[in-house]
Amino acid sequence: MSSIIQLLPDHVANQIAAGEVVQRPASAVKELMENSVDAGATEIKLIVKDAGKTLIQVIDNGKGMSVTDARLCFERHATSKIRNAEDLFSLHTKGFRGEALASIAAVAHVELKTRQEQDELGTHLVIEGSKFTHQDVAVLPRGTSFSIKNLFFNIPARRNFLKSDTVEFRHIVDEFERVAMAHANVSFMLYHNGSEMFNLPSGNMRQRIVNIFGGKTNEKLVPVNETTEIVTINGFVTKPEFAKKNRGEQFFFVNNRFIKSPYLHHAVMAAYEGLLKDGTQPAYYLYLDVPPNTIDINIHPTKTEIKFDDEHALYAILRSAIKHSLGQFNIAPVLDFDRDANLDTPYTYEGKEASMPTVEVDRNYNPFADDSPTGSNFGTGSSFGSSFASSGGGRSLGSGLAGKASGGGGSFGIPSYKKELQPSWESLYVGTSPTNEEIAEINFESEEVTGSLFNDSDIEETAVYKTYQIHKKYIVSPIKSGMVIIDQKRAHQRILYEQFLRNITVQQASSQQLLFPLVLYYTPAEMALIKDMRASLESTGFGFAEIYGDHVIVNGLPVNVAESEVSILLEELINDMQQEVPDSSFSLSDRIAKSMARSLAVKTGTQLTEKEQETMVNTLFACKEPGVSPFNKPTFITMSVEDLDKRFAL
Repeated sequence: MSSIIQLLPDHVANQIAAGEVVQRPASAVKELMENSVDAGATEIKLIVKDAGKTLIQVIDNGKGMSVTDARLCFERHATSKIRNAEDLFSLHTKGFRGEALASIAAVAHVELKTRQEQDELGTHLVIEGSKFTHQDVAVLPRGTSFSIKNLFFNIPARRNFLKSDTVEFRHIVDEFERVAMAHANVSFMLYHNGSEMFNLPSGNMRQRIVNIFGGKTNEKLVPVNETTEIVTINGFVTKPEFAKKNRGEQFFFVNNRFIKSPYLHHAVMAAYEGLLKDGTQPAYYLYLDVPPNTIDINIHPTKTEIKFDDEHALYAILRSAIKHSLGQFNIAPVLDFDRDANLDTPYTYEGKEASMPTVEVDRNYNPFADDSPTGSNFGTGSSFGSSFASSGGGRSLGSGLAGKASGGGGSFGIPSYKKELQPSWESLYVGTSPTNEEIAEINFESEEVTGSLFNDSDIEETAVYKTYQIHKKYIVSPIKSGMVIIDQKRAHQRILYEQFLRNITVQQASSQQLLFPLVLYYTPAEMALIKDMRASLESTGFGFAEIYGDHVIVNGLPVNVAESEVSILLEELINDMQQEVPDSSFSLSDRIAKSMARSLAVKTGTQLTEKEQETMVNTLFACKEPGVSPFNKPTFITMSVEDLDKRFAL
């Protein structure tokens, strides 16, 4: 029997590995930027076109590669990061597998330009689908430039599975932010389709967070610092009042490597217990430094999952450190009703010693030095009062002399004053009381209604209610054949969806102008989405006075949107657009209408009046597709009288 097992060719093996390592353009961005960090670069520039589908270019000023290394780096399992198996437990670099560049070169057109500092000329390589097509020397600056063009050109199925440019670029921004936040001492720049998205100068941890997520982030941050033998924790958490419904800005870094850990996330949520509203999530940016030999990174190709030796201790330390930070900065409430917050010692003064207060005394000051009282000064009351008023001590002495003057009959020549009695308040109303004759002449309007604006025959008496609400969730309305049961939330979503879609595509919606415009702050990536959606949002009734680099000024709202709901509505809309909910096959207007309908629809548990119930029923059946919600879920069911008879076995 002939053997059937055979070795795969290298280009086939590289394509298989590319399926794990390079899942989308953002994966290539992550690998190239981490290589630049490992090369010791202080400036890294990322250039992207068409969300990475056309071009991904990473330029750095690192140490570069020699001619041999430039050719060898595209081979599988070729790396400069480790030498033997023991190095896996003492990793100080981002990469170590040696698979990324080989996988990228297998599914894209790659161009490499690199030069070391001591070399006069650099190396220029061109690879297409794992095949070297060009290699030459070139005059280049120090560092390395990787260009990836036409990603997945030889795997059409993988390219077709890519999402829209909006979603793919959001993933690229996520990877860019993760690498940039882990290395605040490195300068990063991001350009998309020729426009600058980020320009992050080198600085400290707090400056990097503020530069990425906007200037308003600075007032939200609460620092966290804890040092133990197991772990050193640094970073920031946000105040509870700034918690959001989505889990956008939540970052864990272990040894400057971004990771995902539901277990550590639970520790953070446990520290916020009792401080957050239901359904909200705090933002956090936490950096954990642990000994490299206590973690295992080599468990997933993306290296975002880590095994810890002692997870329980990390959980307890992280939870305690965050609770301590929230407490020491007076974020968490203190259940001490007799405590005066003004008497608390500031945290920064805790270790300082109290200094002895100094008292300064002017021993040469004499209030009686200028004008000493003589016999001639007591001639008139005015000279007496003025002399003692100027000396500063006239108040007590004057009162004593006044007492003597009142007792001795003015022997000092001081005139005596008699206090005049003020008239009482009753004197203000003398002569204003009406007489009995005047009261008799006043005519009062009768409180009894003697007439009606309408005749009794014009009033319709409706004693039968047409709709009923059950458990503040369903609306029941009788029909000829039985009854219809309507889900109020889904029905309202259908009504609002068709209303918003009609306003966007057919007619301009009415807008209510704000007396005081709202100023809302967003990240650069979110601002780019708002600019793309501006025309559609204005069609629904929103009004934007100005759109700046990190904030927008809203001066108009749709009629059915409350001012307090604007921030939540736009956050959910941006999140839906970034996640591409519901789907990429729909237009931008359709996605905006669906997202706004879901956010503004009446929630389950809301009590509706009879008029509101009737209006919802009538408006629902006036829609084009009343049977399903915008998310293809049924809005109502019908039950006939025959069905009820069967239930009762009649």
